[in-house]
Amino acid sequence: DESLFPPVHAVFSSHGTLLPSIAQQLQLKAGIPVTYKAGDQPNNALSLNVLNPGEVAATAGTSGVIYGVSDKLGFDPQSRVNTFAHVNYTHQLQRLGVLLCINGTGSLYRWTKNLFGTTIGYHQMNDEARQAPLGSDGLRILPFGNGAERMLNNKLIGVHLHHIDLNLHTRAHIFRAVQEGIACAFRYGLDIMRENGMKPTVIRAGRSNLFLSSLFTETFVEVTGVPVELYQNDGSAGAALGAGIGAGIFATPAEAFANSKPIELVEPEKNNMEPVYQEWKSLLNRELSIN
Repeated sequence: DESLFPPVHAVFSSHGTLLPSIAQQLQLKAGIPVTYKAGDQPNNALSLNVLNPGEVAATAGTSGVIYGVSDKLGFDPQSRVNTFAHVNYTHQLQRLGVLLCINGTGSLYRWTKNLFGTTIGYHQMNDEARQAPLGSDGLRILPFGNGAERMLNNKLIGVHLHHIDLNLHTRAHIFRAVQEGIACAFRYGLDIMRENGMKPTVIRAGRSNLFLSSLFTETFVEVTGVPVELYQNDGSAGAALGAGIGAGIFATPAEAFANSKPIELVEPEKNNMEPVYQEWKSLLNRELSIN
């Protein structure tokens, strides 16, 4: 019964206007047009001008996400990634978002911060992490303690700290090992996307959350082998630009991003994370074999 469903509108189009009763609660002007809709990750991708096949966005907030655009309706046989219509999908121009999620990302960094008390901030943690050497003197962390992980076939393996040496490791080692463990999880997920045909040559990310840490960004780039373009924006910028496209302020998405430029490009230089990653991966495989 089609009468049970509301009218379906294009993503960038007029969906109605803000009711006076709602406008009063939000302290906004009544009648503002609603001209855009999107989920958080498609919207984040829009904010980074990730709209065409092969373009990829990443976020490292509470959860970590790699989101790529494809023009092919593919699927992962193990359902480790999701595929759905991107914000610029049409019947004539197929644009699909392929999403991989890691639950234990910023959630692990927050847990680590809380563990060491309220007097330490994230910037201090990032600075201290640099005091430990690459590889954290053998300390390895599996960052999977925020629920079942889809990319691990819905297994719940928890966070694991391996090879702690009470005579060697300091909290600087822990801070760095956490960042390295999260970056390794991104590499593991990116390899799944590569298996499914997504082979990015550059990844775009907003300078926010864990990408505020230059050490994390460098580690991410070295372990994945993919350059990262950093932009000074976030999801709110994507929502504003999307609304502008839908309202006709911008004729096309390309016009909306005409002045969008990265503030930094971080490229792989040393290729020195591979031994760390392979050891990390062997520890993960061991945990997966017993869970």
